Amino acid sequence: MSEPADRRYGPATLPTARGPLSAAVVKALRRPPHDLAADLGVDLYPADPVTDEDLQLTLFLCYELHYRGWLGVDESWEWQPTLLALRARCERVFEAALRRLVGAPSVPAAGVAAGLAELVAADDGPALAATLQRRADLTQFREFVVHRSVYHLREADPHSWALPRLGGPAKAALVEIQTDEYGNGRLDRMHAELFRNTLDRLGLDTGYGAHIDAAPAVTLATNNLMSLFGLHRRMRGALLGHLAAFEMTSSQPNRRYGNGLRRLGFDEVATRFYDEHVEADAVHEQIAAHDMCGGLVRVEPALASDVLFGAAVGLAVDRLFAAHLLDSWAAGRSSLRAPAPPAVPPTVSLAVAASTAPAPAVRTVVV
Repeated sequence: MSEPADRRYGPATLPTARGPLSAAVVKALRRPPHDLAADLGVDLYPADPVTDEDLQLTLFLCYELHYRGWLGVDESWEWQPTLLALRARCERVFEAALRRLVGAPSVPAAGVAAGLAELVAADDGPALAATLQRRADLTQFREFVVHRSVYHLREADPHSWALPRLGGPAKAALVEIQTDEYGNGRLDRMHAELFRNTLDRLGLDTGYGAHIDAAPAVTLATNNLMSLFGLHRRMRGALLGHLAAFEMTSSQPNRRYGNGLRRLGFDEVATRFYDEHVEADAVHEQIAAHDMCGGLVRVEPALASDVLFGAAVGLAVDRLFAAHLLDSWAAGRSSLRAPAPPAVPPTVSLAVAASTAPAPAVRTVVV
């Protein structure tokens, strides 16, 4: 039987709290909307906000109300004033940490596209993609997929917040990129659906938000920074810069991920998500840097530094994410808050592997 629509497409089940702040939010969300304590979160000073479990989960809880929501949670919480005030306090702490992490990138004389290229060329992050291609075992690859499921099952949605905030060439370029991400209107080609097939092929739960409890703070942070940028009009330049960096550093790693799965014996159903990105993101790279970000700055020159800030932050947080995985594996421990479940047979028929047709709707293995 096919998985119920609410499991595949949301809303997600409320996760387990990770500290006093997220516990207070989870407890509140289980009740009808009401005012939170005025001093909730006022003494929030974590040593490292980017990797603080309580802060990052609190932000994720608040942000998800603007996406698919939480199962059983009153939708009116989305705009509850005291919850928004708490979110704003958390955002100030998070944004300050992000700005300390990368400083203020300077815009070169050659322009914002050249600045993006310089940032990408200088990125010396850990070799996560090479490890997954050449050495990672099945357990490690499954862990990587669990981490990425938090974003990929809603792929493209955070950056779509920019669409109503743009006009002219930047908007046209973003529409072109997002149209591909959403499969040109075909469900079976949507990148989120392709990733769901990869999860299924690896014997993992394909439900929306199914792996939030397993995702550590650094994984939530890679998602929260997109929501931070997307939900604030003042950060539209940073959002486009983040997307540009994402596209400019995507093609080669995705080739490696697909080859890593092939090395482990997986077929085209499992690798199609990654294979699709090899060509698509090579095209998107030029559109994002020159047409989208370049187009934005031609219309709004004052946003050039914001574009480079968003790109730099995206690269920096992804370096922290990659380092967490590789350091965990080198130490012989799981990179997840809870180990990935044991592998089980996929539910997609093996006959699909011999076909060039798009993968059919899949059933979920809940483990």
